[in-house]
Amino acid sequence: MLITTILLAAMAPAPTATVDTTRAAFTKCLRENVKKSLEAKMPAGEFEVAVKSICNDERTAFRSAVIAFGRSGGDSETVAAEDADMQVDDYHANFVDKYKDYASTNTMPGE
Repeated sequence: MLITTILLAAMAPAPTATVDTTRAAFTKCLRENVKKSLEAKMPAGEFEVAVKSICNDERTAFRSAVIAFGRSGGDSETVAAEDADMQVDDYHANFVDKYKDYASTNTMPGE
């Protein structure tokens, strides 16, 4: 039984790796949506509202990974969830700022 537990633990992805992977997927999705929205000439205010309803699967996976990482470090569920929500909010705000910058200069993000 102990050997099975050790093997399962060794096979599970490290919490930091999961956070990194899900963060990359979330930010990639946000970048893609910034580009699509700029191409569609979406007003910045509309993008600011829309950003919270795009990339739902990626956001949920990232948030869950951050919570799991926090819990593995000893955080309570509440503290881990607050940290995850703060990180998601930071990404939303960052991408809204980027969108506004691109829209105001009529430029597109690089690949």
